[in-house]
Amino acid sequence: MSLAVGGPAWAVIALAALLTPNPDGVGTHRQLGLGACTILSLTGYPCPMCGMTTTFTHMAHLDPASALVTQPFGVVLFLGTLSVGILAVMEGVSPRGRWDQLLSIIERWDLRVALALFLGLVGGWVYKVAAMDLWPFVG
Repeated sequence: MSLAVGGPAWAVIALAALLTPNPDGVGTHRQLGLGACTILSLTGYPCPMCGMTTTFTHMAHLDPASALVTQPFGVVLFLGTLSVGILAVMEGVSPRGRWDQLLSIIERWDLRVALALFLGLVGGWVYKVAAMDLWPFVG
């Protein structure tokens, strides 16, 4: 389990470390050969994930202040990814059933965890809209 979960977590962090954060706060993912955000291109408004790659890149470059300004919920997701990576290493080196403990906690609080993640995503999106000076939704 540690390799299956920790490997991708560390791969995401390593990839973010290789990228250069876009100063616009969006578009860093284009360095991976991906296209522009369709929602942003079509509507002029960011999607709920806009700025996440840039935020991960700032965090991987040890620049949490820029990451927070770019997309606060992205910082939460990065820290979650980092925690999973660290847990995977710890459990790989010294197995103690940490995955079972973590899953037990998540299962016990599953609706609250899901709601917190959803509200974080929505809150991050609202923040991004405001940060891009697109608030309110009237022109």
